[in-house]
Amino acid sequence: MDRPVAVITGATSGLGRIAALELARRGYRIGAVARSRPKAERLLSDLRAASADVQTDIFYADLGLVSQARRVGEEIAAHYPRLDVLVNNAGLHAFSQRTTTEGFAEMTAVNYLGPFVLTETLTNTLVTSGPARIVNVASEAAKQARTMSPGRDLRHTAPYTRRESMALYGRTKLMTIMWTQELARRLDATKVTVNCCDPGFNATGLGRDLPGSRLLQRVLNTLKVGDPRQGAGIIVRLATDSAFTHTSGGYFSVRDAKPLHCPEPGRSERVQRELWAETVALLAGLGAP
Repeated sequence: MDRPVAVITGATSGLGRIAALELARRGYRIGAVARSRPKAERLLSDLRAASADVQTDIFYADLGLVSQARRVGEEIAAHYPRLDVLVNNAGLHAFSQRTTTEGFAEMTAVNYLGPFVLTETLTNTLVTSGPARIVNVASEAAKQARTMSPGRDLRHTAPYTRRESMALYGRTKLMTIMWTQELARRLDATKVTVNCCDPGFNATGLGRDLPGSRLLQRVLNTLKVGDPRQGAGIIVRLATDSAFTHTSGGYFSVRDAKPLHCPEPGRSERVQRELWAETVALLAGLGAP
């Protein structure tokens, strides 16, 4: 293959779309993991407009289902002899509990379990392609998680209110940071680095379940509040900037890539190892990772 390859989840809108466009302009072949075919077609059109010689591949999957995350990872690994960048960007803030057909809370599945399985499925390809990079999109909302009990929190499917949703969303993003740092200890950083970021407040479709969210997004866009180009910028920077070539296990702010600490409930290596072990145990019955 004559150009580097970047696979991006959640690339059909918001931060992922902007990051995909920028990486395409920089000469990357884009592999977009999408759920909606119409949105994927619009992304293809946008990418062709951004770069005349763009090379793009679309892979369809619902990352809220572990089985589909594993299946699409296998498809990607079979399709590309080399993978230079994996961006786990797809995310969901659900304002009421929904449980997937596999029995997981949808927000936990989309924000954490799906990316975990997709990354595990692609790890060998990334390692043999090294140096390669993994970028996980976390959130400052991780601070909203006041406690962390991996075995309990992974299996939490009880109903919750809109007000309670922020802490639960934050917990899935705390899991993302914890997983990033534990994965960094398990990978050879000379072959694959893995970092995560807080992309800041962005007026995107993340909270699409909130009544009036589309109108609010149009207002914010008009006022130029929550410009998603800033959030996409830190993603692209972690994926490409030579300053991060040898950095792994970091958590970085949208504000000048300032290093951030993992929030306290998930900061220790012990609880991060526990999350990893509980995740593997939880997924074992589904045949992943």
